[in-house]
Amino acid sequence: MGWEVKMKLKDALKKKKFVVTSEVQSPIDQEPEDLVRSLSNVRGRVDGVSLSEVELEGFVGDTIKTCELLNKSQLEPIYQTTTRDKNRLQLQNDLVEAHNAGIDNLLVFTEDYRITGDSLQEMMFFHVDAGKLQSVLEHIREGRTVEGDTLKSKADFLLGSGVESGWGKNVPDLEMKEMEEMTKLGTGYFLTTPVFDVDQFEKFLKQTQTFGIPVIAEVMILRTAGMARFLNRHLKSGMVPDWIIQKLAREPDKQKASIEIFSDIVTGLKDLCQGVHIITIGGEEKLKSYLDAAKLK
Repeated sequence: MGWEVKMKLKDALKKKKFVVTSEVQSPIDQEPEDLVRSLSNVRGRVDGVSLSEVELEGFVGDTIKTCELLNKSQLEPIYQTTTRDKNRLQLQNDLVEAHNAGIDNLLVFTEDYRITGDSLQEMMFFHVDAGKLQSVLEHIREGRTVEGDTLKSKADFLLGSGVESGWGKNVPDLEMKEMEEMTKLGTGYFLTTPVFDVDQFEKFLKQTQTFGIPVIAEVMILRTAGMARFLNRHLKSGMVPDWIIQKLAREPDKQKASIEIFSDIVTGLKDLCQGVHIITIGGEEKLKSYLDAAKLK
């Protein structure tokens, strides 16, 4: 079909390339083929596409089928899951199925890391989850299940771990412990929460650089001031700075303002970390315009 075979995400990180990944949701209201088609204009320009598991009124999008389709279309899939709501067997079954489907990349959130606090209860949740994940990964890397059965083949993933990066230089001890635990687990990269304030992000990196693990910064495409206000109200107060909200509200051409904000943030990140993970919030077909403006690939 004349498609260029892309370097694997693992190799791109190893070679210290500035990687570009993007996140989409497993489709519930559309065919997986349509989603994959909407990404065809960025093929060769993104190093990986992560699929978040979506559950709507008990119906779950078929993440693994969509990952398989991405693979066939020369778009490297990243299977994304949380560990908190799955027991060891459920987690193992999902990871074995992903491996059998040819998926090499795994992105895990030990809990809903976007609302990290440092209460004892959350710390206990974290340790249970890290232990659960470690147990499953150790077994399937050796080609066996947690029950002791033999698997058809050993499963090893490039493991990405979600971390909260909005602390600036005031990173709590709990967060440092989480990152240390995930480093011991064999994490290949840390994926941060959305970055809007590059200076604050730089302070976070200075505090955590001792781990020596590549960091990929999440960048969210904000298309309207209403979307930015929604994040501040429902996700985290003050997450999106006022200047971004004002620019989106003031500018008559919303698309132009959105692209400029994205491009400014990405330009600031290029010298700080090893890549960006773009959250399109349903705007996959416009992703190419954002990549062009920020001179990504």
